[in-house]
Amino acid sequence: MALMQIRLELARDHDFPEGSRERGYEFVAPLTGEGELDPAGWHAARKSCWVRRFWPGEDDANGRLVHHQGRLWAFHYDGAEALPEEPIFRFDRHRFSPGDYVSITEHDGALRTFRVISARPLH
Repeated sequence: MALMQIRLELARDHDFPEGSRERGYEFVAPLTGEGELDPAGWHAARKSCWVRRFWPGEDDANGRLVHHQGRLWAFHYDGAEALPEEPIFRFDRHRFSPGDYVSITEHDGALRTFRVISARPLH
């Protein structure tokens, strides 16, 4: 298991035909040698698994990667103005390699697709 810092950016959609480098997520997660999420590794290092959502015109949302029983992974945000958890569609079945795509149901209920920009070892 290796802790990796992963960057996702908004993929092309009808509102952003070229995608958007200014909209996305950075997070830390344990990955297997095949580049998939490692639930046992998350359990051992969950306090190190943070997330930052960045979006123009909004304050960054900071929280953590959580794993619920079964296969459900989500981004959970803390604080007085906490946002709802953002479940991640089939996160357990994705490989985090640059160019791959991931769908996230965001706090506004919209399902958006993001592209993996980078996955590099956490220093």
